Amino acid sequence: MSATPLPPATTLDEIRALARDAPGPDSQARAIAEAREPTLTKPAGSLGRLEEVAHWLATWQGRHPPRLQRTRCVVFAGNHGIAARGVSAFPPEVTHQMVANFQAGGAAVNHLCHANGADLAVIPLALDHPTAPFDEAPAMTETEVLDALNAGLTLDLSGADVLIVGEMGIGNTTAAAALSQALFGGTAADWVGRGTGLDDEGLARKRAAVTAAIDLHGKALRDPLDALRRVGGRELAAMAGGVLAARHARVPVLMDGFICSAALAVWQAMDPHGLDHCLAAHVSMEPGHQRLLAALGKRPLMALDMRLGEGSGALAAIGLLRSAVACHAGMATFAEAGVTDKVTS
Repeated sequence: MSATPLPPATTLDEIRALARDAPGPDSQARAIAEAREPTLTKPAGSLGRLEEVAHWLATWQGRHPPRLQRTRCVVFAGNHGIAARGVSAFPPEVTHQMVANFQAGGAAVNHLCHANGADLAVIPLALDHPTAPFDEAPAMTETEVLDALNAGLTLDLSGADVLIVGEMGIGNTTAAAALSQALFGGTAADWVGRGTGLDDEGLARKRAAVTAAIDLHGKALRDPLDALRRVGGRELAAMAGGVLAARHARVPVLMDGFICSAALAVWQAMDPHGLDHCLAAHVSMEPGHQRLLAALGKRPLMALDMRLGEGSGALAAIGLLRSAVACHAGMATFAEAGVTDKVTS
């Protein structure tokens, strides 16, 4: 909606202020959507969550009827020092290789964007400079995390009706697990899964790395942005920045899987309404994702046993949003169709 991207922030306090001052829902657009729903030629509530989706889109686009003409998908890529601990079934150079695959059009995200009419941008973030292993030091300096946040915060979202943020980064399910534990408690076993297919020994190493990180950083993790800096990664910070930019631009966000949800959870940890403009597209096979969505109070639209990342699950759900908009905006009312409404006697 907004034609002007946000300027880059120069301090984390500026980021905190942007989160604190983010615009709220458009209650008038929602009221209009809710008033139209019972006039449409169907029993009340018969389209289930499609009705909810249409109202949500109107509320956060700030207009009625809602529109779904342009979906933007932005995939951020980063490398993680924690990968050196043997926490992934794939080596770190795969991040570079997959970015090249995205750019060549050969990945799942390319074809899901094509199938669902979404624009795709791929933004690599200092791939030759992995974050520090966060079990022995903060993953990023304040300058590094600010640069990564700004990569998302300064996105040009003009003309976008919905935003999807995706990621690529070997080791990033470990970062997502550590960040989830930092924000919502529990143990490493609650949040750590097999990611790209770890064996039992790899899973044990991954849990040990997360446990060591939580012990190392301790009380500093109580600040959500500092938790992101200490145990997150560049692509997680960039996704978080993009979703904050979307809030200010009145662009609703369709959330992808575990890594995306962990990155975005920073805003809800700062404000219980910080992710109201976001809808969970799906619940992934990563075991921590179901627990995380419960902590966020998000009910996913789909459960397809996906665990790829890249924004893939959110892209697969675009058809549901299109269906919601088409029915809400296009259906005839009882009066228009000459159909008798409910019997009132």
